Amino acid sequence: MVSTGDRSAKIRTYNYPQGRMTDHRINLTIYNLPSILDGNIQEVLDKLQMAENSERLKESNI
Repeated sequence: MVSTGDRSAKIRTYNYPQGRMTDHRINLTIYNLPSILDGNIQEVLDKLQMAENSERLKESNI
């Protein structure tokens, strides 16, 4: 499958001029790109885990 490159197809974008990282799957935007690029990604991991746990709860309560 070939992606169209549309914004809707993107998982995560990095905006260097604004110092912003956005994860489009969970609508998370962080304005500390240099820190993320240095490896300080715990906040991102925590939010992803929370979103996954929430999704699993929704699926189990169908």
